[in-house]
Amino acid sequence: MFVDQIKVHARAGKGGDGSVHFHRGKFRPKGGPDGGDGGRGGNVILLVDPSTDSLRGFFFNNRLIAEDGQGGMGNQCTGRSGKDAIFKVPPGTVVSRLVDAGDADTGEIVAPAEVVADLTETGSSFVLCKGGRGGKGNVHFKSSTNQAPRQFTAGTPGEEGDFHFELRSIAEAGLVGFPNAGKSTLLSKLSAAKPKIANYPFTTLQPMVGVIHFDEFHRGTLADIPGIIEGAHANIGLGHEFLRHIMRCRLLIFVVDAAGSEGRDPVADLETLRKEVKLYSAELAKRPWCIVANKTDLPEAAANVELLKERFKRIKTIPVSANDGTGMDALRKYLEGKIARPVA
Repeated sequence: MFVDQIKVHARAGKGGDGSVHFHRGKFRPKGGPDGGDGGRGGNVILLVDPSTDSLRGFFFNNRLIAEDGQGGMGNQCTGRSGKDAIFKVPPGTVVSRLVDAGDADTGEIVAPAEVVADLTETGSSFVLCKGGRGGKGNVHFKSSTNQAPRQFTAGTPGEEGDFHFELRSIAEAGLVGFPNAGKSTLLSKLSAAKPKIANYPFTTLQPMVGVIHFDEFHRGTLADIPGIIEGAHANIGLGHEFLRHIMRCRLLIFVVDAAGSEGRDPVADLETLRKEVKLYSAELAKRPWCIVANKTDLPEAAANVELLKERFKRIKTIPVSANDGTGMDALRKYLEGKIARPVA
């Protein structure tokens, strides 16, 4: 099961209370105050783990609770601090604090507030909720006029709140197209990714990221998102679920069926795709983009490729056939010039 957004409730541990205690010994039946401090409450921490590719773990456990601190003890012993609760999230997770956690019956998210973290760096961590401070024991309140103090301070509560986790795939380039345009086949031919491929719409039901190795020292990442349909900007056909995964891409690759299979018009398809991206995010629409005219192994493709080049004169159009490999070397060379980066 692939989960790319989830609502969670997080609560850090409460600090332990300070102790009211007086020393009692064989030769000191009425010793002074020696109540220790309470321990710190545990933090709720998010750890960016590259081996995690989904938020599905939070689907089964969406309450992130850290351990409370232990109360103070006699002999000025501080209570044990609560254990931190560490939860792994995939790179690309955006965390927002919710003002209104939503409808408890439907689970609908109502009002995400400000973004508190954008977790992209592998191995980094973020304290989502900080544990409470431990209280002070009565040893801190002794004085010349108060030799048997019974004052102490309680531990403070840990931070608590409702949060929205949203996964946005991390890739330099993203494949955008209608269902059955051949995006998954392209990804499989360009990278080592093995997406499910079949001759029917919506084969791809979740985003997939593949790594393209241009040479021994340079590589790039390419994301294949599920097929977009008209109205995706308004979340028709789960449009928002899919479009969010190209928000980080520096280059958008619009893949069209140049052969016009299933009675489609490649030029009209591309115009619709551009419109949907722009309506979803004007910032995203301004990113560099190119056209990959796929399925050129079919006889109907040649004329449509020329129509695409005529309609979008200033945009790079690359005719390819993911099926038989035609044009794939030209596509790889183009991508190398756009998204290649040194291997870390």
